[in-house]
Amino acid sequence: MSEASPTVRVSEQPAQQPASPSTPAQARARFFNSGNAFNVKLPPVPDMVFTDQPQAALDTRSPTGMYPCDISETLACDFPATTPLLLASYARICAGESLDDSPRASGVIAYVIEGAGTTHCEDEVIEWSVGDIMLFPGGSTQSHRAGDADAVLWVVSNAPQLAFEGVEPPNPADAPTEIVHFTSQDISSQVDDLYERAEPDELPGYAVVFSSASQESTRNVLPTLTLAMNSLPGGDMQRPHRHNSVAVSLVVSGEGCYSIVDGNRKNWSPWATTITPPTSVHSHHNSGNSRAMFLIVQD
Repeated sequence: MSEASPTVRVSEQPAQQPASPSTPAQARARFFNSGNAFNVKLPPVPDMVFTDQPQAALDTRSPTGMYPCDISETLACDFPATTPLLLASYARICAGESLDDSPRASGVIAYVIEGAGTTHCEDEVIEWSVGDIMLFPGGSTQSHRAGDADAVLWVVSNAPQLAFEGVEPPNPADAPTEIVHFTSQDISSQVDDLYERAEPDELPGYAVVFSSASQESTRNVLPTLTLAMNSLPGGDMQRPHRHNSVAVSLVVSGEGCYSIVDGNRKNWSPWATTITPPTSVHSHHNSGNSRAMFLIVQD
């Protein structure tokens, strides 16, 4: 092994190389130690709210297209990203127009904010309307078409994860999910059933977690992503908690709602996308009279 300068501390020395490599494979070896291997400094994931993107996507003057919540510059990465592993965007589709989306991801989540239409993916067609959720396999193209009125979708994928690893999406037939359609009616029924059947203090919060036939054993929508519709009764709060993962949330409904993240208040606004950093202590509050709903994706 190559020798480090005696004046350089072990924890500060650069990567070490083999002393006398005899093959190209040996020459590619690099060595770190317990002092310098874990001191990589990455920008923190910010606590923030995206409001410009939903305003643009919901503006009747805006053209058909994708409106990404991209903070790649803040995260110091060279690909679009909302968090290190997730990209959230708003897809606007003007009445009678189509929008094709083929993200470099292993799976794609889409929530219908406004309008009605159809999505062609592989050999299936989904007819969707407000409040529906769709799940598409990686490696596929989703061709969204709006009906007689403008439509807006919230689209989330793990494209940053694949970009970071430098890998291509799987063939749709080999993707970790098939095409799945959660209807608004079924989602509302599941939420209502949860409120009716849950015993006092049985649950940490009222959330419906989405999965599929292919991911039922993991209870996720993708091997590395969870998706849940959280709800909060009027005048109630979800007690302070934290989790190791980043949470990306879409504010679906709720008046007078806000979060407290590490002691700082973060107000909600209609259809905003929010980021809750990992390990931050946070709570959610509903000072209004109606039930609040927010869709959460976590890595």
